[in-house]
Amino acid sequence: MFRRLLVANRGEIALRIIRACLELGIETVAVYSQADCDSPHLRYATRTVCIGPAQSKDSYLNMDAILQATEQYECQALHPGYGFLSENALFAERCQRQKITFVGPPPSAIRLMGDKLTAKQTMKAAGLDTIPGSDSILASVEEAQAVAREVGYPVLLKATAGGGGKGMRACRDEDELRRFFIEATLEAEKAFGNPGLYLEKIIQGGRHIEFQVLADAHGHAVHLGERECSIQRNHQKLIEESPSPVIEPKVRQQIGEQVVAAMKAIGYCNVGTVEFLRDPDGHLFFMEMNTRLQVEHPVTEMVTGVDIVKEQIRIAANHPLELRQDEIILNGHAIECRINAEDPDNGFRPDPGTITAFQPPLETSSGTVRLDTHVEARYAIPPFYDSMICKLIAHGQSRSDALRTMSEALAQFRIEGIHTTTRLHQQIIATPEFVAGHYDIEFLQRELAVAEEVVTT
Repeated sequence: MFRRLLVANRGEIALRIIRACLELGIETVAVYSQADCDSPHLRYATRTVCIGPAQSKDSYLNMDAILQATEQYECQALHPGYGFLSENALFAERCQRQKITFVGPPPSAIRLMGDKLTAKQTMKAAGLDTIPGSDSILASVEEAQAVAREVGYPVLLKATAGGGGKGMRACRDEDELRRFFIEATLEAEKAFGNPGLYLEKIIQGGRHIEFQVLADAHGHAVHLGERECSIQRNHQKLIEESPSPVIEPKVRQQIGEQVVAAMKAIGYCNVGTVEFLRDPDGHLFFMEMNTRLQVEHPVTEMVTGVDIVKEQIRIAANHPLELRQDEIILNGHAIECRINAEDPDNGFRPDPGTITAFQPPLETSSGTVRLDTHVEARYAIPPFYDSMICKLIAHGQSRSDALRTMSEALAQFRIEGIHTTTRLHQQIIATPEFVAGHYDIEFLQRELAVAEEVVTT
């Protein structure tokens, strides 16, 4: 096992990794930007080091500064968390060259799955169904229109190097496709340095389903079931749950076995998430793969009892997986709400500022509550980074138990001094559609549109 590990991230995920290392007996070095010099997670690290100014490009994306800190403090390993450099193949390669273990898949896997179109082709060859669309990068708007006519409108333009909704445009007809093609190309070039686009048919009423996988360097791989991530705004997830309300056990087994076989076929190692879009008929189509720890990993941990971060670190240290597929049992149900420092009543404008009061949920009547956060009272949220400040997770023996627990927890949760999405989450989980499990990826968009109509009439 490693003696010392550098945590190349910030906020709640940095604290999550530090805690896993503490339980594994690993010393940690936490990096931070000048804007994060007072971040509470720094108290728990063995050592801390400032790596640059507030802007991400000068700090958390500064490969030279991070690798220099790793060398300076004689770290054997580096955990990238999520976001920032977690899916950067060049960074993983540079870690390799400096004899630092990158806690994640090898650079070749990051590169293979990081190109969304190549990933689609690879998984199709491995036996997974893919969404109808283009098989290569679109050379022109005319080619895009030809593919769209073949698969049928509406269609979605997607950046081949993309993620987080950037370089993505929904098109209802040829006029929109022509107009949005240039927009998406320019946005993809700016965001990823790669203007390449491909096209997929939009599946109306689709649901976002993803399977969590673990694979070691010794040919072993398992899946930890699925997560439902269909409550989204602008392609950003807000609420996740596991298991999905619409995935039957036989489907879970079938898709899980296909995913594990695909991981073995491409020689994947470490943690990964395979994302699918489920159509109203129950058919699952591969969308993309994330070669990192997911934000929403706690819901899977709550229902399986598997500490995914610890498993990541053990696999990176070349330990064989001790988990067997038949030992992984889904126990109960878990729901996660991502609490953002945003004002839902003002276009979801980010609302950084000082938290004047912070009172987490204390106790609920029907289940277990987990809070993953790095914030506290009197903490000043910097304006330079993602607006998520905590993840609230509720677990119950049934979905209704988990919902009741989450409802109680959100009602108890008190954050003052800033606007948050807490009230929005309360509203969402109380809707009849969510309670019944009858929702899709357009659900929140429809709900927000209705709420806006009510306000303006």
